[in-house]
Amino acid sequence: MPLLKLSGRRPANLGVSNGKLAPCPKAPKCVSSQAGDTQHGIQALPIIDSVPASMQRIVDLLTEWPEARLVTEKPDYLHAEFTSALMGFVDDVEFLATPEEELIHVRSCSRLGYSDLGVNRSRVETIREAYLNA
Repeated sequence: MPLLKLSGRRPANLGVSNGKLAPCPKAPKCVSSQAGDTQHGIQALPIIDSVPASMQRIVDLLTEWPEARLVTEKPDYLHAEFTSALMGFVDDVEFLATPEEELIHVRSCSRLGYSDLGVNRSRVETIREAYLNA
């Protein structure tokens, strides 16, 4: 349980719109595989075997992290909230399967503050490593 609860409100722009995840804000507190700039851009995950198998692999990984809570689970879309242990900051992490690209796009964004000090990028890379080695 966090010492403080600085979660902020769940953003209204989460989810999929026109086949895309929400763009990152200008602030350096977000990464997305659909971003076109180096500050926010990060590599998508490959689909392994099939979309259902890949999405289940991500669900299984998320349930192993005590700071993660799965909020939305659809066949091609996942949304999880990660809560920091000390201050209770919440980051929204989304996954969108795009079979035509053979990719799972990912977006991770802090709700509050200006900078995340690289936490979202590090989290996505940790998820990537676990996903590829599961």
